[in-house]
Amino acid sequence: MQNIFYEETSIWQFLFVTCLLGGWAAWMTGKAAARTWTSYLKLFFYILGLGVGIRFIHHALFQGSMVSIHYFIVDIIVLMILGFLGYQYTRTNQMVGQYRWLYRKTSLFSWKPKT
Repeated sequence: MQNIFYEETSIWQFLFVTCLLGGWAAWMTGKAAARTWTSYLKLFFYILGLGVGIRFIHHALFQGSMVSIHYFIVDIIVLMILGFLGYQYTRTNQMVGQYRWLYRKTSLFSWKPKT
């Protein structure tokens, strides 16, 4: 899997920087975007900026490639998944909490109208 999903010599570097640090930041970015009722499009651009920061951490700490489009896309995909999950989780709690007479929670990430 090395050189397909990550360029470091160890998968632990990828998991730590991209999944743990970047994933936590993406989740919190999604959560902040949902709390301020921001659109998915703005969240998309926020996470693109976060992806540049994560690539810089790979470059600065582990001598990774800063301008590799392949690894940037891999990082962005991981960050987008976690960021949009954080957004949807928070939005679900908002809708169910603020409009409890209209909606009920059906899962961690969805709600539906009460009948």
